[in-house]
Amino acid sequence: MGKLSIAKELWDFLRIRKKWWLLPIVLFLALLGGLIILTQGSALAPFIYAIF
Repeated sequence: MGKLSIAKELWDFLRIRKKWWLLPIVLFLALLGGLIILTQGSALAPFIYAIF
């Protein structure tokens, strides 16, 4: 329930304060974090880290 409430609070913040320019930044960081987590134990990890 904790992760869901954080997402709801973030959505409420963006909606109420009209900070729509933050949405692409948050999505990019979430995708990048997910990519790093998913490739952490795989053979692709050295190639992913070489990109950055």
